[in-house]
Amino acid sequence: MDKNFTYQKCINPDCGAEFDISQVLFKCPMCGDLLDCRYNWDKIKVPKKLSQLQKRWAKRNNTLDFSGVWRFRELLNFCDDKFKVSIGEGQTILQQNDDVAKYVNMKEGNLFVQYEGLNPSGSFKDNGMAAAFSHAKLTNAKSCACASTGNTSASMALYAHSCGLKATVFIGSGKIAFGKLSQAMDYGAKTLQISGNFDDCMKQVQDVCSKLSIYLLNSLNPFRLEGQKTIIYRVIEQLGWQEPDWIIVPGGNLGNSSAFGKAFLELKQLNLIDRIPRLAVINATGANTLTELVNDKKLVWNSGLVNQQIIDKYYSDMTARNFRPSTIATAIEISKPVNLKKCLRAIDVCNGVVLAVTDEEIKDAKAIVGKFGLGCEPASAASVAGLKHLISNGTISPSERVVCILTGHLLKDPNLTVDYHTKRQGQFSNPPIEVPNDLDKIINLIK
Repeated sequence: MDKNFTYQKCINPDCGAEFDISQVLFKCPMCGDLLDCRYNWDKIKVPKKLSQLQKRWAKRNNTLDFSGVWRFRELLNFCDDKFKVSIGEGQTILQQNDDVAKYVNMKEGNLFVQYEGLNPSGSFKDNGMAAAFSHAKLTNAKSCACASTGNTSASMALYAHSCGLKATVFIGSGKIAFGKLSQAMDYGAKTLQISGNFDDCMKQVQDVCSKLSIYLLNSLNPFRLEGQKTIIYRVIEQLGWQEPDWIIVPGGNLGNSSAFGKAFLELKQLNLIDRIPRLAVINATGANTLTELVNDKKLVWNSGLVNQQIIDKYYSDMTARNFRPSTIATAIEISKPVNLKKCLRAIDVCNGVVLAVTDEEIKDAKAIVGKFGLGCEPASAASVAGLKHLISNGTISPSERVVCILTGHLLKDPNLTVDYHTKRQGQFSNPPIEVPNDLDKIINLIK
């Protein structure tokens, strides 16, 4: 692909610098802001209706058609097919769940959960890695790295192994779920544990990648977000090519929310959807940067002219207080989200809202999701916990059609699940029952 079809562009309208698709950049070299992958849609053959892509399901032996990312390739058409990487990502399901709907006080038939835990590495990250590694292949990258709270490292290590790239993972000295760390180690990545938290690791990995020309695979990478757009395409696909009223997604580094906003904006520009759904981004109260900046400091997209002074002052205060995020939902335990500005754009595009929920609410919601259908990691359950609030305060009507994104598999953090149940940490705890080795007493307990 050449610039006639696709290119990279700075999101800051005061800069607006453009770069060739073959360049490896994770921020604008002119002003330091984030980059987008952009398309000249009039030069790309896109379907007149999204439903036209459904025919690819009949060709399951074709690697790209089987992929839940690349079967939508016209909508992220930044490289030729020979560069596209796939290990079977995107075979995920959208489940209507009336039991979870009852928990959040919604009407039957209106709540759906999109389960990204069925991806090869067990989380939504594989969507983005399929796209980003395709760009890495296009640029002839030999080595890659990421900072991670767990899921990114697992996914990057898996795809790096598949592509033959050397992989290095930066993790902090704080909490990381062993179910995730075990994957990175097992897939052969070199793991460096930095004395600091995720934000410290994020700074170090950027500097290392710049100095050593290593391909960065955090969601600063604009091609990661191109792959994550396809979660939305699959949601629409599974709803019979109709848009929901709301998408609820966990916050964290804000890659998914940013990707979703971009996906909806492009689909509307291409007349492939009639309307843009609303978006709710849910953080944990122990890592609620976005909530405070948007709800309290009134930070907005402002057509790309984001008030950087508000962000700088907030971060400076955070540093002065030696603030460290803390939540049981380690996947979203991030205080300086790298995709903050793109998320602000998504909130603007989708008339979105931002909310923070407590760890206790996350744990209870996680138990409900597990009891009634699909076990998920703690961060995933933030979407359900957030929805319960949004129904209660009237932001969302019980009769609207809502999709909660479950970002990762139950086994990503089994220790938390076991502790919740065995230590009776919540109202939905389901601990094992000790019973003597006696048939009659066993039968009495089962009756």
